[in-house]
Amino acid sequence: MYLVTAAEMGQLDRLAASEYMIPSIVLMENAGLRVVESIRRHFQDQVAGRRVLIFCGKGNNGGDGLVVARHLLNQGAEVKVFLLARPEDLRGDARTNLEIYQKMGGKLLLLLGESHLQRADIALLYADLVVDAIFGTGFKGAALGLPAAVINMINKAHRETVAVDLPSGLEADTGRCFGPCIQATWTVTFALPKWGLVVEPGASLTGRLEVADIGIPQKLVASQHLNRLLLTPAWCRARLPRRDASGHKGLYGRVLAVGGSPGLTGAITLAATAALKAGAGLVTAAVPRGVQGILAMKTTEVMTLALPETPGGTLSRDALAPLLERVAASDVLALGPGLSRDPATVDLVKELLPRLEIPAVVDADALNALAIDTSVLEGKHGPLVLTPHPGEMARLLGTTTAKIQEDRLETAAQYARKWQVVLLLKGARTVIARPDGQVYINPTGNPGMATAGSGDVLTGIIAGLMGQGLEPGVAAALGAYLHGAAGDLAAAERGQYSLMAGDLLEFLPRALLELQ
Repeated sequence: MYLVTAAEMGQLDRLAASEYMIPSIVLMENAGLRVVESIRRHFQDQVAGRRVLIFCGKGNNGGDGLVVARHLLNQGAEVKVFLLARPEDLRGDARTNLEIYQKMGGKLLLLLGESHLQRADIALLYADLVVDAIFGTGFKGAALGLPAAVINMINKAHRETVAVDLPSGLEADTGRCFGPCIQATWTVTFALPKWGLVVEPGASLTGRLEVADIGIPQKLVASQHLNRLLLTPAWCRARLPRRDASGHKGLYGRVLAVGGSPGLTGAITLAATAALKAGAGLVTAAVPRGVQGILAMKTTEVMTLALPETPGGTLSRDALAPLLERVAASDVLALGPGLSRDPATVDLVKELLPRLEIPAVVDADALNALAIDTSVLEGKHGPLVLTPHPGEMARLLGTTTAKIQEDRLETAAQYARKWQVVLLLKGARTVIARPDGQVYINPTGNPGMATAGSGDVLTGIIAGLMGQGLEPGVAAALGAYLHGAAGDLAAAERGQYSLMAGDLLEFLPRALLELQ
């Protein structure tokens, strides 16, 4: 499902009117009707007698709210509209819908100053539902003055609240809010989800997200070359690797997982096992000689390869030649879990990557090795998927984690293009950016997955999918979705507090089965 900015959505609205002759008032009517249908579902079709307060601004978002008001009124609800503007300030379609509502005898109360707030505050005590239609997609900055006071008042009332298109106070393009913002129970957005609804903190403020068809032609949407996509089960299902009835293990990918060091054997174990559970045919864990026995004990289905090590027990530069030999017999490389930051191991990583001719997933300490010198990324290299968390991304760029978190989308997209890699920026609502400009956002996952080893499992899943023939961008997107889905299944059964990386391995088969 495509994601749009406010400008892109505005363009779609304008083209629907100019090229398809769909009047804007028809789109407003459809938008309001979709919200009414959602409200009816929420109340199990029992809206008669429900006390509904609708807070409207003077723009088109307020016009949508007025459509909601008159239809609910017509269906027997007790509706009160609180208008944060003078009636004469409304223009166009919003003004038309206000006049219709008033001719139907609807109750209109003006909120023009602090002296008017008390009656709204009292009404909130008895409301069954609040409809937020104050600000629309054009809102930027901070809600101030009276609108800010109204938003705070609604939030403090703790009533179920449906936001029209997006919660008031939220920026559609960034998902940020610089002042008070409506905390919605659910949000009905129109035509396509806006970027700010699916990234934090916007996603949490949005509540349950419903995307409503208001009549924008799909042919028009397809013509706009949109490049941001919200991952959905349907999209992911269509891209699952196929399992041929006559297939054998050699057809499903030979994955080489490189990492491990004293005290960090769990990381490479998780990654290698995840690659197998994601469907890879053959997986080999290449580790320092001194820990090879540990890996052989920990894993049954994963093969192991002992490599030369440093005096500290980490992979040495002498491992390069045997590694390259094994790489030549592999389909994909997973590099980094438990690798360590030993200087000799860092040198090994920097010499290995430019020589790769197979795709690679680069994570953990392999990313930290690149952070010392990113020239490897800026030079010629094979297909790479980088999977940094915000701290690792900050080290790669020589900046702060806070700076990375300010604009996750643009950061991931910019450096995917610059380095010509697939860049998966982990975190709440993981961003996956491809070098061609396509960006995916992953809606699955939960805070319980913020636990040691979770990223190693993700590395293995992506490598396993790449081994089965998926191109790196698709493998990264599908891998992120499955990883989060496994975490959601585990959390639903065991809770977020106790969730461990091993649980993700356990629930990955169920996530795959449900997706199928």
